[in-house]
Amino acid sequence: MKYSTNFISATENYSTYTDFVPVPYLRKSFELDFAAEKAEMLVCGLGFYEFWLNGEHLTRGCLAPYISNPNDLLYYDRYDLTDKLKKGKNVIAFALGNGMQNNLGGAVWDFQLARFRSAPKLALCFECSGDGKKLCFEADESFKVHASPTYFDDHRCGERYDARNELEGWNLPEFDDSEWNNAISVEAPSGEFREGNHTLIKKIRELKPVSISKGHISHYPNPRENLPKVKLPEEEYSNDGYIYDFGENISGIVRLKIKGRRGQKIVMTCGESLFDGGLDMFNIGEFQPVGMTQCQVYICKGEGEEIWEPMFCYHGFRYCFVTGIDEDQATEDLLTYVVMHAELHPVGGFTCSNELVNKLQDATVRSDLANIFYFPTDCPHREKNGWTGDAHLSAEQFMINLDCEKTLREWLFSVRKAQDDKGALPGIVPTSGWGFEWGNGPAWDAVLTELPYRLWQYRGDKEVLFENATAIFRYVSYLSTQLDEKGLIHIGLGDWLPVDNVKPCPLEVTDTLVSMGICQKAADIFKACDMPLRAEFAQKLHDNLRESFRRHLVDENLIVYGDHQTTQAAAIYYGVFNEDEKKKAFSHLLDLIQKADGNMTVGIIGARTMFHVLSEFGYEELALNMIAKPDYPSFASWITEYDANSLFEIITHNPPNGFSHNHHFFGDISAWFIKNLAGIVPNPDVTDANNILISPAFVGSLSYAEGWYNAPAGRIDVRWERNGGKIELDVNVPDGVNGKIRLRHGAKFSNGNSEIEIQSGKFTISE
Repeated sequence: MKYSTNFISATENYSTYTDFVPVPYLRKSFELDFAAEKAEMLVCGLGFYEFWLNGEHLTRGCLAPYISNPNDLLYYDRYDLTDKLKKGKNVIAFALGNGMQNNLGGAVWDFQLARFRSAPKLALCFECSGDGKKLCFEADESFKVHASPTYFDDHRCGERYDARNELEGWNLPEFDDSEWNNAISVEAPSGEFREGNHTLIKKIRELKPVSISKGHISHYPNPRENLPKVKLPEEEYSNDGYIYDFGENISGIVRLKIKGRRGQKIVMTCGESLFDGGLDMFNIGEFQPVGMTQCQVYICKGEGEEIWEPMFCYHGFRYCFVTGIDEDQATEDLLTYVVMHAELHPVGGFTCSNELVNKLQDATVRSDLANIFYFPTDCPHREKNGWTGDAHLSAEQFMINLDCEKTLREWLFSVRKAQDDKGALPGIVPTSGWGFEWGNGPAWDAVLTELPYRLWQYRGDKEVLFENATAIFRYVSYLSTQLDEKGLIHIGLGDWLPVDNVKPCPLEVTDTLVSMGICQKAADIFKACDMPLRAEFAQKLHDNLRESFRRHLVDENLIVYGDHQTTQAAAIYYGVFNEDEKKKAFSHLLDLIQKADGNMTVGIIGARTMFHVLSEFGYEELALNMIAKPDYPSFASWITEYDANSLFEIITHNPPNGFSHNHHFFGDISAWFIKNLAGIVPNPDVTDANNILISPAFVGSLSYAEGWYNAPAGRIDVRWERNGGKIELDVNVPDGVNGKIRLRHGAKFSNGNSEIEIQSGKFTISE
């Protein structure tokens, strides 16, 4: 079956913030005079589509198809319709949402300027055979089109639906579409055809409200200057309503169930925090016009019970502020939180005797799930962008917690397509071209090496190395052209959002260090792919960067320029110091921590490196305290001070109203928990994905810790617990796993050894 490039639309007009164009319905009826023995259809609906056959909803996941720049990659979904067709009249029917095809963009990112921007469009190829006969067709002007009741949609802003305009039975064969218009032929995007091997977005579970109270919207920020001024209907600005608290800050939509009056308008605004007794939109509302951020609007038909869910959007939220309802309508059954995200499953986990640590582990996974919609996004509300730096920083914790390998591998197709002629990468993928002038740099671009490397390390996937090797070499070659006169690199974003957003690190420190990490991983990847010349090039660039760093950015006392926790920790982590220097360099890191009263001052690069460095030198207890102490500054202070159950974008004490409350890029703390407190270290030497090191740190503040991880060979479980002055260690490993159990800090097995071959069993340990 071929990929069709015959695209059709209902109209050439597309929605803007000020001029709404309804979601179009499209349908094609056809007769079958034979029984179907084989029937398939390839569909590309841009931006999103919903599909029905003879009234049966068959769409392959939510927000189909895969989100991409359609001039880079054009995603099709394949349907087997053999058992769904019937002799006689059939109809295929679609609704088309704007998605990426007509992305309003917000105040940045320039999606509204995309060359591919247009009204939603559809292409398909249908083939059916049986009884020696065949019926084939593609999307063309014979398709009938009509406006749907959804009179506005945007996957960031939300949807607006007027039930008075519903068309009963519009997707059934018997429906009379003679008054409908014909579709128009439109230009096809230029992207490469692809059927994705990605995890689908699904409606996972449902939440009922944990509380309902009268309330208001506390305040909106001032929208950014390049946003249009939008005048919404007066009733949509009502500030007298009800706040539904669903207890979790995650991602999805609100389902409405109501018996309303004809024309009654219900406005549902979704947000993630409260302030001054109201829903606080300050931290997520600056990128869209006032009143359009995460907003669902429903106008009642007034004919008994009405149930509605939006089709082409999702939100990140815990709370929903509802206006337009009467007091007796503000019931528990009015709204249901339909949780949506990629249908991922856990492959690892962690718990311990410290409940704040357990809540941080849960918050990490919740933020991961809320931000994996085909690809890793930064946040599920204001942006929904595939920020490359966020995924680079979270790669290990993604892999140790969730079966996200298909998701990450598929996204790399878009990452490679986004690479420019010089080898540079944008800060967001997909993009319409934004993100090369600002928003990228080595700490973001490292995603191109980090994801293949971690997929190889954790899952043993070597094919992904070959898929990305050429793009990685092009990027390393690009890095080699970005050196200053000292042989250093400073071209992008650095230690983003340090504690309280003060005292950032010198960019030449973090950019050069991360570039070293990129080159070392690239060299290892090229060696694994038997590409010796490329490996030699990457290794030489790494060595030159290290030499330049040591010459210009390290003083005689082994203090790194900037004299910051991040600069010192990251320099140790990325291998700047020789073995005989590391102890002295680390002692200065301890001095910096002591000067900060035992607190962290790092941003995202420091948070990704410092705790692992502390563990390397035996200071796991200090690392745990910095992460999980209940008072500010710590990650746990989000929980104790703000009742968080997801990870925030920043550690600040202001409170953090201007920042997202659902980011995953600090989530490497979860990988640290599993690798250090539970002690499960997958494939530490990157030789075999079934090679596991068991090496828990028996930190004194915990009475027990336990974790698990699914290696390719099966599940590994580790639990340790204090018992009468001894440590009881319980290890369970499947056949096919190899490695060591290695005790830390002088701890001994009962036989006096500190290391044994990995095996299942219960062990008594002396500290």
